[in-house]
Amino acid sequence: MKKVFLLLIIPFMVGALGHNLTFAVNQSHYKKLKRTNKCNRCNLSGAKLHGSRLVRARLRGANLSRAKLRGAQLRSADLRSANLNRADLRRANLRSAKMQRANLTNANLRGANLRGADLRNSRLKGAKLKGANLTGAKLKGSKGGNFKGAKGVRRR
Repeated sequence: MKKVFLLLIIPFMVGALGHNLTFAVNQSHYKKLKRTNKCNRCNLSGAKLHGSRLVRARLRGANLSRAKLRGAQLRSADLRSANLNRADLRRANLRSAKMQRANLTNANLRGANLRGADLRNSRLKGAKLKGANLTGAKLKGSKGGNFKGAKGVRRR
């Protein structure tokens, strides 16, 4: 009976611990971003940044997968080549953000302001864009994305 229990519980524990380690925020990177508004190539996966003021933040190549950025102020931020896979960007202000080659796969961008954002060659597969404002956004070469319900879309 003990062997059966161990065989059942060990994979569960390994999976649970592995999941927590995969999405752990690097605390020194988090502090650096808060202090300097710059953190290129940082690991901020899973970071809780709801409503943060990150205007003109430099996050080029940063890992923001599963980050909580709902309502964040990211106007004119540099997010080129950033990983925003499954990030929560609902109602975030990304006006004029540089997001070329960003991975926005399965990101939630509902109601986000992407007016004038540069999304060229970005990955948008599975991204939720209902209610997002894409007026003047550059989308050339972007892949995927369901633009139904988005405002101001002029694709390619």
